[in-house]
Amino acid sequence: MNFTLSSKPISDTKADCLVVALPEKGDWPASTTQANEALGGLIKTLQKNGDATGKNATTLLVPLEGQPWARLLVVGTGTDKDRSPANYRKALIAMAGQIKDGPSKHVLIALGDTLVTGDDATSSEAARLNLIGRTLEEQFYRFSEFKSEKPSDRKLGKVTLAASSAGKALKDAFNLGLATGRGMNFTRDLGNTPPNVCHPTWLAEQAEKLAKDNDVIKTEVLDEKQMKKLGMHSLLSVSAGSAQPAKLIVMEYRGGKAKDKPYVLVGKGITFDTGGISLKPGEGMDEMKYDMGGAAAVFGAMKTIAETKPKINVVAVIAAAENMPSGTATRPGDIVTSMSGQTIEILNTDAEGRLVLCDALTYVKKFDPEVVVDMATLTGACIIALGSHATGLLSNNDDLANDLLAAGERAGDRAWRLPLWDEYQSQLDSNFADMQNIGGRPAGTITAACFLSRFTKDYRWAHLDIAGTAWNSGKAKGSTGRPVPMLVDYLMSHAGK
Repeated sequence: MNFTLSSKPISDTKADCLVVALPEKGDWPASTTQANEALGGLIKTLQKNGDATGKNATTLLVPLEGQPWARLLVVGTGTDKDRSPANYRKALIAMAGQIKDGPSKHVLIALGDTLVTGDDATSSEAARLNLIGRTLEEQFYRFSEFKSEKPSDRKLGKVTLAASSAGKALKDAFNLGLATGRGMNFTRDLGNTPPNVCHPTWLAEQAEKLAKDNDVIKTEVLDEKQMKKLGMHSLLSVSAGSAQPAKLIVMEYRGGKAKDKPYVLVGKGITFDTGGISLKPGEGMDEMKYDMGGAAAVFGAMKTIAETKPKINVVAVIAAAENMPSGTATRPGDIVTSMSGQTIEILNTDAEGRLVLCDALTYVKKFDPEVVVDMATLTGACIIALGSHATGLLSNNDDLANDLLAAGERAGDRAWRLPLWDEYQSQLDSNFADMQNIGGRPAGTITAACFLSRFTKDYRWAHLDIAGTAWNSGKAKGSTGRPVPMLVDYLMSHAGK
């Protein structure tokens, strides 16, 4: 797809389709007024006759003759006071749904001058162009690699976005939105790939390919022999029952100054989770291919970083394993020694994500990190607590937590902070080891984070539980690409100028 930004008057740009915004009431954007004048008052007539109401996310497609555009798409954008970034995005999604599989080869989108409520970070023209770019890439996504009959190629090949200028600031904002969308789609590709293909070795190959395709990325992959030498017996206990060997994947991007400490991303990469000996129920188990959603999000963020090249140092570490039952699998009651030297009594082999993460979180100390952010589809309890709307966030540092929450608000990829109080730690007490890997049903998301916190005392750390946000179930089943937008916004906000 060819995306361009143009500051020319829309009447000077020929296209197969012109897209304009129509508020439900109030003043029109300048681009809509210009289009109405060029069309002899057509948009006003459509509104007056009730064909176009302006209600948010409604659309009306009208064929044209003798105009620079073959058709007109009118997108309702609601009222000014209710046009939050989230509602504006709903209108963008409706627009993308109309154009992506339509007959138009070239679409001119004039939605960037629609006013949005909020502060400058979420409502400025740059923020709107960023969101348009991201939404277009995200909505144009489709995953058909494993279908015998591939969908036909789309006719749409060019999208021009009208803007007040084609200067560097607006171009950078739009391109960052596009790159974020592509990063999300990379995450979705990885998540949607079936587990007989997407196993730890295959994930490692994707990291090596990312480095091959982007010379700013350096990748290293540790095998089980190397991990055993490092003392990662907690991580290795998860892969013990699988024919697929575990991998520790390390990707480095050094765009900042040599002396700048890196921002470290850690992803849970359980490529399939049967629960191990603590076997899960069969219904819905196919969705456990998404248990590597944290790893996939790390990949997506690194792809966006590699494409946009910000002035920041980023290290990504992925703990990849497959959790299977077999004669060699870890048993409930086994005790393992983590890389940190702390011992863990494994009472439930289905609480395996924390077992791979704890060794990865110990390993990253070698990078002397500025901060560490891990992300994992860790607990079903987080879905019960927050549903599919918000990511659970827990942290040992208020500033880091607040920065991530703010990034989520700006990106429309929201999180909600849960407490990490010492009072919860006692639920992990073990009679036979330093700790047990589960804390019972109460506060399951919190006790999982408490477990991880025992391995993160030497640096500022935040944990993102994305069990409810990494994928959709039901008819819309598939990876969502979250929390890539939050991660990208957070990293960009800390990059040098």
